[in-house]
Amino acid sequence: MECETPVRRPMAWTVVNRCWLLSLAAGLLGASACASSTATSGASTTTPGPDVAAAPSADPRTALRAGLFDAEEAVWNLRVLSKTPPAKDFVGVTNSDLAFTGRYAIQGNYNGIQVWDISNPSQPALVIGYVCPASQSDVSVYKNLLFVSGEGLGGRLDCGTEGVPESVSKDRLRGIRIFDIGDILNPKYIANVQTCRGSHTHTVLEDPQDTENVYIYVSGSAPPRPAEELPGCSSAPPNEDPNSALFRIEVIKVPLAHPEDAAIVSSPRIFSDLVAPPQHGPAPADLAALEEAKARGAFIAEIQGQTRVLPDRFAAAMLDSIVEARGGSGAPTAADSGALREYIPKLIAQRVGQRGDGPPPGPTQCHDITVYPAIGLAGGACGGYGFLLDISDPVNPKRIGAVSDSNFSYWHSATFNNDGTKILFTDEWGGGGQPKCRATDPKEWGADAIFTLENRQMRFQSYYKLPVPQTALENCVAHNGTLIPIPGRDVMVQAWYQGGISVFDWTDRIHPVEIAFHDRGPVASTTMQFGGSWSAYWYNGVIVSSEIARGLDIFELRPSEFLSQNEIDAAKSVKLNYLNAQSQPKIVWPATFALARAYVDQLKRSTGLSTGRISSVRRSLAGAENASDAAQREALETLAAQLHDEAGQSRDAAKVRMLAVAVRELAAATH
Repeated sequence: MECETPVRRPMAWTVVNRCWLLSLAAGLLGASACASSTATSGASTTTPGPDVAAAPSADPRTALRAGLFDAEEAVWNLRVLSKTPPAKDFVGVTNSDLAFTGRYAIQGNYNGIQVWDISNPSQPALVIGYVCPASQSDVSVYKNLLFVSGEGLGGRLDCGTEGVPESVSKDRLRGIRIFDIGDILNPKYIANVQTCRGSHTHTVLEDPQDTENVYIYVSGSAPPRPAEELPGCSSAPPNEDPNSALFRIEVIKVPLAHPEDAAIVSSPRIFSDLVAPPQHGPAPADLAALEEAKARGAFIAEIQGQTRVLPDRFAAAMLDSIVEARGGSGAPTAADSGALREYIPKLIAQRVGQRGDGPPPGPTQCHDITVYPAIGLAGGACGGYGFLLDISDPVNPKRIGAVSDSNFSYWHSATFNNDGTKILFTDEWGGGGQPKCRATDPKEWGADAIFTLENRQMRFQSYYKLPVPQTALENCVAHNGTLIPIPGRDVMVQAWYQGGISVFDWTDRIHPVEIAFHDRGPVASTTMQFGGSWSAYWYNGVIVSSEIARGLDIFELRPSEFLSQNEIDAAKSVKLNYLNAQSQPKIVWPATFALARAYVDQLKRSTGLSTGRISSVRRSLAGAENASDAAQREALETLAAQLHDEAGQSRDAAKVRMLAVAVRELAAATH
């Protein structure tokens, strides 16, 4: 949920107020006890605990030395190719998400965007640093277009760095910026689309039936802006104002021939009929901190029956605003403190859309939406719920499923497996700025939840959480990741802020297992400072991580007992022209000997074929690879036929059939 980071600029009341209240409204507080995942129908399922992988016997991540650019590191089954600090204009400002096009990685930053040439991943080269401040500069690409989100109150239409001090201003940008990057050395700012709640994140949807347009789903989580700034915006609940900016997303249509004409074409209300989901209570360490805060007279907020401490720096900014509003000067008085304590409940009620009696409403916005056009579905990570959406009509997505879970605090992002039979949601407990991987934190909280998709509905299976504790000085929780195209398996790389990155296999839906990691020590040794991996994505053979404080990291997989070189080579054979993690592509593997050998390695690991047969298949593949075209085709066709006949007798029949198909396609590709 990442609020604007107060680096190099004063933390104004408007930003503080927005961020703190968003954290509250998102339900980042927790519940009184662990409970099962539930669908909105009330049906429940069992909740097995997360499976902790057998990593090194003494996990090296547990006591790493702190430092900004010189922290101690731990790495397992990965090779660090490069660690590149931010460009000068972006040092000390939060790096956010990534998008990719051609040989370039485009890195969002609260000061704008950085474009890196990663064709040599060991030496990324900065192509351009484009200063255009906005929070949180979520980025996506499509052909020659770049889309950038803006949600905070300081973003300007003209990309100026002076901010927008006025509460209502014609200069403020909250929505989507559109750039032409046909010449990536000279991005052209060609249009913007303003929205009532800004754009925290967005998703680009390519409709297979529409080649003339692309669509953008906008997830805006800020309070609605005043109608004086953008006509038509309303913060009233829908029963009072049917045009309310709450309880909806925005759909933008972008004509590819004239992207300057991009505009909102619908505002689907996909949140109807939902009530606030069950939540869990504070973790033991948080309870202790709450009692200490009460004892020293800190400002306390109650939301939906739960308690949250208003951080001191936020309370100070609010008090300063109260002093200024009454025309005073100097230190706040006892009366000012009393006024703030009285005002906090009213402000919370206003921001979460609560009106009158009755059950509290469900979420009013999504944090992130992942579309998978190949299967016509999207996963909506929507605050207190995980949604399954039918996107067959891109302009009018329909909610066809919703799940809640009292172990989850804030549904943050979603990833489908490649065959569309599973979906994984992340829980950003603590909003990304808090340490939620401590030894005392429940492993079901701030984790991933894995669901199977059965008849277009979601069924809970298990959790996965970083399997090693982090310190109280490290913001840590589940965040952004993507599939790694390992054939025949569901393998994912994921960012965990200062928990680093974790590569895990969730092919077994009940027992996800970590197979590689990279981690650093805390940014600072005595205080908690914001940092870590915001997102970690696989792109054309490498893993690229946007490090919030430290820049851009690039890794490659190393073979291990969990992953063979053939599997890595097969993954590297998948080449993408561009990648937006929230616009999930269907992975298709080209016919290669590496693909066939990857399946053979997996059959050896699963004992799907006997040791003798594994050796025989490997010899056949080696012989075919070295044969002339005609002999190669004949040898591969013979092997494919044999494997097809053997599949029924294998304990891993599905994988043997995959191998047979891969060998047959390899034969067909022989010239």
